[in-house]
Amino acid sequence: MPNPHPARFLLVLALAGTACSRAPSTQTPSPAALGAELEAQFQRSAVAWNSGDLAGFMEDYARDSLTSFMGARAPVYGWETIRDRYAPSFQPGARRDSLRFERFAVRPLSPTLALVTARFNLYRGDSVTASGPFTLVMERRPDGWKILHDHTSPDPR
Repeated sequence: MPNPHPARFLLVLALAGTACSRAPSTQTPSPAALGAELEAQFQRSAVAWNSGDLAGFMEDYARDSLTSFMGARAPVYGWETIRDRYAPSFQPGARRDSLRFERFAVRPLSPTLALVTARFNLYRGDSVTASGPFTLVMERRPDGWKILHDHTSPDPR
């Protein structure tokens, strides 16, 4: 018996093909390729920080209630809570030192998960005002690699 709705069948096939083409790769990315991609992403993040663009800086974090930040005192949960933690540094007239990242190391864990370690440095002129290591768990989502968990530790002063 012929299909009574051949156009509908073809539309379903086309939509399925489109969905499959947007699915994450099943291949785990190479550390070098992923490292270069994420290092470029974090250089853009530093530019956002340095230009006072809180929204641009926060683009790297997964926008959900489970995103976590572990700082010196206690864990903080939720994209909005993390944004609120950074917001005072972005208020008009607030002093915000220049941010740079260095010593990136990326370990792909799966096609959609990666572990990132690096260092942050905050500068005022030629002086380092704060620095320290950080570890990120990142997930590749349709809108790019996003931070699920950020554990940042300041160097002892």
